[in-house]
Amino acid sequence: MKQHIPLLARRKATQAPAATGARLGWLDALRGFAALVVAMHHFDVLRMLPFGGLIRRNFDLGVFGVMLFFIVSGYIIPASLERRGDVRAFWIGRIFRIYPALIVALAASIVMLPAADGSTSLLRTGDDPASLVANGMMLQDLLGVRNGMNVTWTLCYEMVFYFLVTMLFTRGLHRHSGVIAVAFAGAALAIGTALAPQLLLTELGSVRLLLLIVTPVFLLGLWGVLSGNRQLTGAGALLLGGLGLVLLTVNSRAVTFETLLIPATMFAGTAVYRAQHGQLRRAPALIACGFVVAAGVLAGWLYNRNGIQEHTWTSGWKAFSLSYLAAWVLFGLGFLLRSRRFPRVLTWLGAISFSLYLLHFPLLRTLGPLLGVPPMPSSTLGKFAWTGIFLAVLLAASHLMYRLVELPAQRLGRRVQQAAERRRPSAPATPAAPATAPAGPEVILVPRQPDRAGPEAAVRAHGEPSSAR
Repeated sequence: MKQHIPLLARRKATQAPAATGARLGWLDALRGFAALVVAMHHFDVLRMLPFGGLIRRNFDLGVFGVMLFFIVSGYIIPASLERRGDVRAFWIGRIFRIYPALIVALAASIVMLPAADGSTSLLRTGDDPASLVANGMMLQDLLGVRNGMNVTWTLCYEMVFYFLVTMLFTRGLHRHSGVIAVAFAGAALAIGTALAPQLLLTELGSVRLLLLIVTPVFLLGLWGVLSGNRQLTGAGALLLGGLGLVLLTVNSRAVTFETLLIPATMFAGTAVYRAQHGQLRRAPALIACGFVVAAGVLAGWLYNRNGIQEHTWTSGWKAFSLSYLAAWVLFGLGFLLRSRRFPRVLTWLGAISFSLYLLHFPLLRTLGPLLGVPPMPSSTLGKFAWTGIFLAVLLAASHLMYRLVELPAQRLGRRVQQAAERRRPSAPATPAAPATAPAGPEVILVPRQPDRAGPEAAVRAHGEPSSAR
């Protein structure tokens, strides 16, 4: 009998990745679909449909794609940190996951697009140092600095979410996702549009002065979480978390209800994960998520009107509220189908989603003039041809960037993590070991091959997909 135990263990080990892949497929599919929806939103696909105008007045593809991705990101990002139990490893992984692809996309955009094209603003604002520093911290949209690329505004909210998740983890408060989600959603509903955007910048009167305050705090906090020292990690996380809260509440460019709904949505996604894995009772998690969804729909109805919709880039309250609700409905459907195996094309789309998100707008602005678009083709054949060409080029370019930039950068990030651990092993960031998913059929965060849609692929931030402002 004993002779068969190693063989059985090996069989289980070889079968685990496949089973894990089936469970992660729903996340890849949702993320990839969200990125594609945002790309088609900027492609203005609704103008090609017979009832596109009616759909546009009542539904916003950009809000739908953005919020869907934020839910997915909220579901998996805290799980990634807690699975590692190592704040430094988490941050090294995030840095190498996001920055290489972002830098390549920015460089390509600057080369491809003329200076007059406003979709790429890095080094084109008249204040290059401020542009580089703010975009380098990925906080530009919360600092009054134009986004290096118009689609990168969502990365600012992803970055602040990392700040908050890290702070909560180091303080042992990471289990309270439902309460935090409700608090943000309640604040969004209560404040609405009462606070003017960028209050902090208005009081200081200078972007550079604001940067002189924020940049040292950011660098000290980042140094702390990368130190591997428990006390420094806790202090650094507290600095970053405090910075994120201040910028969210008093210096966002967007209207307050939309700004606060984003972290509410992400923490609600975390609450779903915790309920699924027994870290939070299902009834409180369901109440918290229900409140967040209701707050999002109600906030849209209350505030996204009388000219405010121009700041959310939507056509009215229906477009905002119905799109927000639809994002949750689709996420819920994906969650219910999470044990099923999704088509490889959808999981592949999820794997390349970050590159797709970063590249779609510069490629659209480059291909359009070459093909004489706009104006939009008037014939059905012309519409199909233009759509097919755009998607073919976009998907091919995204796949290449994923293979040539994203995967090598992730491998380099893992080597850097290992080197940092050998040089100075990191101490536990919390007094107690972080709780992760219990062993059993629901465990999804198992290391896999880097060139497949595994846990690292499931932690794509970046968010990535979102609608440009």
